Amino acid sequence: MVNPREGNHMKWILPAVLSVALAPMGLVAQTAAKGTTQPAAKNPPALLSDQEKNLRTYIELLRTDVRKQKTEIMGIVMQLDAEESAAFWPIYKGFEADYAQIGEGIVALIKNYAENYDSMTGQVADELATRLLNLEQQRNDLKRKYYERFKTALDPITATRFLQVENQLERVIDLQIASELPVIAGPQRSQP
Repeated sequence: MVNPREGNHMKWILPAVLSVALAPMGLVAQTAAKGTTQPAAKNPPALLSDQEKNLRTYIELLRTDVRKQKTEIMGIVMQLDAEESAAFWPIYKGFEADYAQIGEGIVALIKNYAENYDSMTGQVADELATRLLNLEQQRNDLKRKYYERFKTALDPITATRFLQVENQLERVIDLQIASELPVIAGPQRSQP
């Protein structure tokens, strides 16, 4: 028999994620866009203005209280009883603190990408790609570490549920950021 508490709650993770996580992100982007309306004479060239606007939006997005929203979503989807909550939330708080350090690395990477976008070289692109891969590995290593902690403190099913929700939230946030970043241009080719 299916436990009603465990029930079919996984089917509403994405709507919960989208409603709680994306609404404030959209507001950040809208606020950034509204803040750029100035007389034409004072605006820098459109491409630079858009890049600067996007950079500010990414940084604001990464620094907004997404962690609070993630906690709200995590609380809704995890459906923990009092005993499970007492074990889960202190571990989750540690996870979020460690994850914030990786977030700072992501902010630095985005800043570096924006600074080098117009004058990208093969060497810089390689350094950026390597840093990105390292950050992704750090995120996976961190999730593995905390999965083990959740599994030990609770059980494998609850620990796996944590991973599912965390991965979904991470992907939504990554998609929001990636959809705003300009794709790296190809190498400049000289005209014959």
